[in-house]
Amino acid sequence: MNIDTILFDLDGTLINTNNLIMASFKHTFEHYYPGMYTDKELVGFIGEPLYHTFEKHDKERAEEMVKFYREHNIKNHDLLVTEFDGVFETIKTLSEKGYKMAIVTSKMRNTVEMGLKLTKLDQFFPVVITVDEVENPKPHPEQLNTAMEKLGSKPEESLMVGDSQYDILAGQNAGVKTVGVSWTIKGREFLSSYKPDYMLDHMSEILPIAGVNK
Repeated sequence: MNIDTILFDLDGTLINTNNLIMASFKHTFEHYYPGMYTDKELVGFIGEPLYHTFEKHDKERAEEMVKFYREHNIKNHDLLVTEFDGVFETIKTLSEKGYKMAIVTSKMRNTVEMGLKLTKLDQFFPVVITVDEVENPKPHPEQLNTAMEKLGSKPEESLMVGDSQYDILAGQNAGVKTVGVSWTIKGREFLSSYKPDYMLDHMSEILPIAGVNK
C-alpha cells in the first residue's frame, strides 16, 4: 500500500472540541427541550450535521436551533478548544515528508478556520472541505471525493482519519483505508464496531501506517 494522501476529520480527531460541543448541545436542548437528554445521549449526536440533528426534533425550528447552538459555540470556542496530544508534531512531520492532506468536516467553514488558526494547524491544510460546501455530508463520500480531486489523489493511495462512525463509513464509501482514533468521545469499542482498517492510540501512530520511516 503506497499512501500519499491523508484526509482528516477535525473535531474530536485533531482538536478537542468535545467540551465545547457538549456545552453547546446542552445549552441548546435545555433551552428548547429541558431535561430531554442525558449527557450520554447527547454524545450520540456528535459527528452528524447540526441541521440533521435538530430537524429530527422540529423541522420548522431547525434553522433557529442551529443558530442558537452556533452562537454559543462561537462565543465559547477559544475558551474550550484544545489540541490532542501529539497532533501538531505529527501533522508537521507529514507535511515535511510531502504528504497531501485535507480536512473533511461536518462543521461550517467559519468555525473550522477558528479551530485551525487557534491550534496553528491551518498552515498544513491547503484543502478544507466543510459541510456547507457539499450537497451530501458524511457518511456520503462526496466530501472525501472532492478533497481527493482537489489534491490530485486516488482512493487507493489515501487514508481517512476520524473519531465518529460517519468518518469511517464515509471512508469506506469512498474506497479509502480508514483510521479510527481511540480518544473518540463515543468510545473505542463503539468506533471499532464499524471496522476501521486501523485504530490509533496516539496520533503519531499514523506515521508508520502512512509509510513514514522514522
